Amino acid sequence: MATAQETGPRTDTGTEIGTAPGEQVPGARLDRIRKLLAKAERAGTPDEAEIYTDKAFALMARHGIDEALLAAAPGAGARADPIGRSRITVDNPYSGAKARLLGWTASALRCRWVMHDQRGGSVAAVTVFGFASDRERVELLYTSLLLQATAALAAVRPPDPGESVAAYRRSWIYGFAGRVYERLCAAERSALGETEAETGRAAASTELVLADRGAEVDRAYDAEFGRLRRARRPQVSGSGFRHGAAAADRADLGGPVLDHRAAAPGIGA
Repeated sequence: MATAQETGPRTDTGTEIGTAPGEQVPGARLDRIRKLLAKAERAGTPDEAEIYTDKAFALMARHGIDEALLAAAPGAGARADPIGRSRITVDNPYSGAKARLLGWTASALRCRWVMHDQRGGSVAAVTVFGFASDRERVELLYTSLLLQATAALAAVRPPDPGESVAAYRRSWIYGFAGRVYERLCAAERSALGETEAETGRAAASTELVLADRGAEVDRAYDAEFGRLRRARRPQVSGSGFRHGAAAADRADLGGPVLDHRAAAPGIGA
């Protein structure tokens, strides 16, 4: 099978932060995030879904930063957060677009990712590569986002009767995925500011911890996968991309990023 890789959308550590290594607070927070995501999936109106979205998104962003700081704190050796991989199956239809939803979400949560092609040009799976805590957030968020996108996609049609429904829906998912990435970037910036305000820890210090973890992931990724061919630029329709992006504003999200670039790779919408 051919393997394609993208970088993602074109984007002293002893301070107390409220929890100590070994406490169960991170697990409790993830449980709260899961419940908020479930409420967003069942929301009766877009406005209701957006309320749950914002709450889950903020919790997910702060959770990622707290986990990174805890792992970097002195004496945190017992708090294992190993770098590894998770292979996630992607189904048709629109497997390429779904793969970008997963991959761009992974990029936003400080992971690297690889697409595994199958015959016919579709995508069979995506391998997410990164710290265990980051990969856990990727899987949690992607599962919910895919449910939300699939439910919304069933009701959308191109405004132009002559436009291909399949092309429109494929572009819709790309727009949805790109906007998800932008929102994740904004939440990360906000979470960095909150960490500074609540703990007295300089934002630059926190960013350095995240940058160090990112460099660790990059080195391990390069050693594991070496050089991979670049995935082809996706083709999108303007109306589908815009409408998908608008739908993503109502989607329930959650997770931190370090790369603050906000455009999807190869897509200038």
